[in-house]
Amino acid sequence: MSKFPNLLLILMIKFWVFPPVYSFNHHYNVGDQIPIFANKVGPLNNPSEAYEYFDLPFCRPDPLIRRKESLGEVLSGDRLTNTRYDIRFQEMKIAEEWCTTKLGREELVKFRDAIQRDYYFQMFFDDLPFWGFIGIVEGESLNPYMKGSRSYLFTHVQLDVLYNDNNVIEVHAFSDPSHVVDITEDAAINVKFTYSANWNATSTRFANRMRRYSKASLLSPVQQLHWYSNGDEDDREIGWACIEGDVFRCPTLLPLFCAVLGCGTQLFLVIVLLDLFASSILNMNVCYNLSAAALLVYLTSLYMKLFRFCCLFVLTSLGLLVPYTHGTLWTAVVVIYTVTSAVAGYTAASFHCQFSETGWERSVLLTGILFMGPLALVLSILNTVAVSYGSTAALPFGTIVVIFLIHTFVTAPLLALGGIVGCRYRCTKVVPSSKKYVREIPPLNWYRKIHIQMLLGGLLPFSAVLVELHLLYASMWSYKLFTLPSIMLISFSILVLLTAILSVGLTYIQLSVEDPEWWWRSVLRGGSTAMFMFVYCIYFYARSHMDAFMQLCFFLGYNACICYACFLMLGAIGFCASSIFIQHMYHGVKGE
Repeated sequence: MSKFPNLLLILMIKFWVFPPVYSFNHHYNVGDQIPIFANKVGPLNNPSEAYEYFDLPFCRPDPLIRRKESLGEVLSGDRLTNTRYDIRFQEMKIAEEWCTTKLGREELVKFRDAIQRDYYFQMFFDDLPFWGFIGIVEGESLNPYMKGSRSYLFTHVQLDVLYNDNNVIEVHAFSDPSHVVDITEDAAINVKFTYSANWNATSTRFANRMRRYSKASLLSPVQQLHWYSNGDEDDREIGWACIEGDVFRCPTLLPLFCAVLGCGTQLFLVIVLLDLFASSILNMNVCYNLSAAALLVYLTSLYMKLFRFCCLFVLTSLGLLVPYTHGTLWTAVVVIYTVTSAVAGYTAASFHCQFSETGWERSVLLTGILFMGPLALVLSILNTVAVSYGSTAALPFGTIVVIFLIHTFVTAPLLALGGIVGCRYRCTKVVPSSKKYVREIPPLNWYRKIHIQMLLGGLLPFSAVLVELHLLYASMWSYKLFTLPSIMLISFSILVLLTAILSVGLTYIQLSVEDPEWWWRSVLRGGSTAMFMFVYCIYFYARSHMDAFMQLCFFLGYNACICYACFLMLGAIGFCASSIFIQHMYHGVKGE
């Protein structure tokens, strides 16, 4: 009797821990059938949530044979069953039918739920795993007469098999988007499932065929799934080289993106010209107190005497006139901003027309209000506060009307003129992607998320200009005279250089993990320095002796406008640097 428990234990080990499995010698003659086992299905982003393949209403083979799993296979969630595929060694199959079935409401609901949750399936071919998707959700219907999101079930699978002599070496599966069925509605439909098999020779030895699965990769095999094959695609490419078709896809919110680029370019030009102008003035031994109140006062005086100050700016730059009014510097700010409105319009329209010949007017209009809109709102609030306090910083009603008229009849026409020129004589740099389907973006680690990249992209440039920023704030909000615009120009150059370098580096890191959505991220990473600037201005206020509600409003209002302008400017710089880098990088790939 004592032998019985031992015998039972041996049988359990033999038939459960190490059960009899299908054995293959992996050597085939032409025409030999190669079995395909269906394993499991589940959502791509939830690898632990797996179900049996035929839990979805695919056509079941008759009979359905379950393969005995070992203990390790059971623990890993494998549930292998036979399928209806008839694949034979070195025999080409083209649109071979393996199943026709009628899908009722219940079956359609199951498939639709699986597609919306991004289900993939796993199968084994000659003990080699391969993966594919169940279907795809399109934001816009493939049929132009149908509106809204649609769910499409893939009905065709293409198998590309590599062989060496009489051994199978590799297998890849592709879901063909040209063979889909719309299952958005609940009406019963007949579905025909087909498959194709292509065979190609390779020099890889059978002993090395598993190296493909053990290669160090940034992505798991499931995350390297292909929606389809275009015949020229190299499935073994990973990293930035395999997302060329998605990198140049039109950015989302194109009019807003163009407006950010146009405003940022204009503000960058304003600061450069202003610093050169200030340097020319100080070379003539003229110093200025950059108080915030002076900005508001001379902003109005500029619009009242716009053409006079334009002449003053030109004559001063040429050294033919020595300015004596301490507000000339802030006058130059508004003069330069007004004149460079044409640059903003040109930049926005030119970039927009690289992707679409129509709709550029909206981008130009948004450019005109993206910065001036918030600025006018803030100035209106501050003017209301000044009026309530009876302060001299309050603007008379007549002055406000004059400012509005000058902005309407000078700035706006220059902006529109620049937009027209940009549309007709655009500088074409980006070649938009012609791919219809977007590549799946893999899940990113926490340190690759945008908020972490903004922290990295903004902290270093901010720390490099912190001292100069303190001197600027001290000049604006105290009685310290700012007399070193040349140092300011050097600090500004360092800021621009660091922003460009970090933007290029972080963009490359992003593309290396096959995330092609770099457009807005490059803007946010570049402009993130402005957030640190605003935090520092709050710290500066806390350490100062300023108090009272009006002073707090003016301090926060003006600094918010300044930091917002820096965000737009540095965001445009970050994008331009990343764009130049990407153009050069992918141009090199095409040239190989």
